[in-house]
Amino acid sequence: MNSNEKLAIHELLYKSAYGYDSRTIEMLANCYAEEAVMTMCIADGELIGPFEGHKEIMKMMTGAMESQTDKRLHNISNVFFEKEGDEAATVLSSLTLTAVENGSIQLLTTGIYRDEVVKVGGSWKILKRHLDLDLPF
Repeated sequence: MNSNEKLAIHELLYKSAYGYDSRTIEMLANCYAEEAVMTMCIADGELIGPFEGHKEIMKMMTGAMESQTDKRLHNISNVFFEKEGDEAATVLSSLTLTAVENGSIQLLTTGIYRDEVVKVGGSWKILKRHLDLDLPF
């Protein structure tokens, strides 16, 4: 995998975060493969999900957006590749989730994303996403 492919995957992860935070639904939706699966654990608790398929993942995310009154910022950092290939890769990254509301900013939680990404029609998409959060958000 060359550096241009890695950069494209970094941008995919950043677009997923920005799409959610800015509520740019089309951008967020474009980050996931049709057959994508998402799971999460909060504070070493039970597995939440799986949310299976593009439509179910987007329903979960837009539902979460509707209940949030704050402005969230998913900061993605410490991105590295666990497995690399021409058509698929496994990527780990750190999450720092902050929120602004009523003139103050607070740290909501931190966590780790484990993403399996695949190339679909020349573009990288998230196929499997698991998020381990340190605290409930």
